[in-house]
Amino acid sequence: MNSTRYILAAMVLGTALVSSQANAQGCIGLGACSATNTASVSVGALVKLDMSSAATSLTAPDADDISAGATLQDAGPTFAIKANRSWSLKIKSANAANWTYVGSNAGVKPIGDLAWATTAGGTYVPITGTDANFASGAAATNSGTAAAFFRTTWSNDFSSASNAEGTYSLPIVFTLSAP
Repeated sequence: MNSTRYILAAMVLGTALVSSQANAQGCIGLGACSATNTASVSVGALVKLDMSSAATSLTAPDADDISAGATLQDAGPTFAIKANRSWSLKIKSANAANWTYVGSNAGVKPIGDLAWATTAGGTYVPITGTDANFASGAAATNSGTAAAFFRTTWSNDFSSASNAEGTYSLPIVFTLSAP
């Protein structure tokens, strides 16, 4: 009975030793032997966006600008873009419909009163609450650049809610991705 127990214990121990040796890598030799270890890493799509400023001060309209229904242009932030593959930069407003208004005169200014372009005097596009293509690159880059320019439209109606005295602000979201 005891000999059967010893035989079973030896079989279990022998199986465990063979299993652990099968999983490990090593070598046996006379004078020399070698084993190979493969190091690996997976690198995902990498992007980096540097923005020159977190805020843009827009030009405030004066009475003549309101009388004329003026559009006032301002330079926005510039961007330094780095990516290890093709990339795209998107723009949108974080507000769905109107600028954020602070004041006591019930100001309401639609987000579309702010338009953007990638060049001064370029083709301006009214901003929306959904992503729009702002800039892109077809390959990896260490020095991609982009610049934003804004144009604010003012109604030629002094009684318009979009011209009410107060402070208007609009958060603009720029999203860099490597699709």
